Amino acid sequence: MSTPIKVMIVDDSAVVRQVVRQTLTNAPGIEVLGAAPDPLFALEHMRRQWPDVIVLDIEMPRMDGLTFLKKIMAERPTPVVICSSLTEKGAQATMDALAAGAVSIITKPKAGLKQFLEDAHSDLVGAVKAAARANVRKLIPSLPTVGADGVLKVPPKLTADAILSPGLGTGAAMIGTTEKIVAIGTSTGGTQALEAVLTRLPAVSPGIVVVQHMPEKFTALFAERLNSLCQIEVREAKHGDRVRPGLALIAPGGKHMLLSRSGAQYTVEVVDGPLVNRHRPSVDVLFRSCAKFAGKNVLGIIMTGMGDDGARGLKEMADAGANTVAQDEATCVVFGMPKEAIKLGGAKTVLPLEKIPEAILASAR
Repeated sequence: MSTPIKVMIVDDSAVVRQVVRQTLTNAPGIEVLGAAPDPLFALEHMRRQWPDVIVLDIEMPRMDGLTFLKKIMAERPTPVVICSSLTEKGAQATMDALAAGAVSIITKPKAGLKQFLEDAHSDLVGAVKAAARANVRKLIPSLPTVGADGVLKVPPKLTADAILSPGLGTGAAMIGTTEKIVAIGTSTGGTQALEAVLTRLPAVSPGIVVVQHMPEKFTALFAERLNSLCQIEVREAKHGDRVRPGLALIAPGGKHMLLSRSGAQYTVEVVDGPLVNRHRPSVDVLFRSCAKFAGKNVLGIIMTGMGDDGARGLKEMADAGANTVAQDEATCVVFGMPKEAIKLGGAKTVLPLEKIPEAILASAR
């Protein structure tokens, strides 16, 4: 961006305000307008100069973060990054915030907060920059560390090779089946996009496997929310779960999810492993396993998200005979992952969000 991203920090913790402010002030291309202990103080400041991005806590005095977020989205939609605790209560409130239009989450522990925030330098800066590019009107990661020398320690960007070797599976694995499955990968803006897609599917729909970039503890709550809204069953995946019609399995945060096949049945493997494309779960890992063990039996869909995770995997799926879809730019919150997939030639079709449920149902016919 030619002008700095203007950020307002809203958190009742003085430590959080200090460390987040220092972190963002030191990042090129970011200007911190102010740091407020609660939303009412923040509003006084924001009326004088409105920010491009708000970094927002959930639990605060006088007005909680969720109420403030809903007020902002109703009156003047602005990208919001939630900085929330990993407690069960905090996780549920954060899910409500994502549903209300927040762009992404930075999780913070109850103890060791100052060191954690210092270590989370790259993740925080990346979240703010991604939020600044987000189209919030369409809404209605292990962390790099900073060493003692002050130098950012960015881990190597591993590919899906770190989890699963490339190449097609055995002939038996590639034989056509009557039951088709759907693999979806998404990131920033994906919680709302997935809700828009899955709530439009009837109870009799193809089995679905999903990677949504999201921290652990949040994916189970996210799946529960979707399950309460959808006709299909939605739940967090467990190792060995069968992929069957009428069920969507969400990859657990902090784990990779792969598709495997036994006879005519597909199941999922939930495994540990290094970050792939700096994510765990990784879309590329899921998509490669789909290319390897399902081929033409799977529909691959890549939706809104920052970065390129899933782009190479979608190309591998297309090369293995799968139908592949990328969400179009006009309906993406962030047109990063779909753009990279299209650029690589992995997307056979580009569709707006509202057409994706139709493509899923067509894949089963």
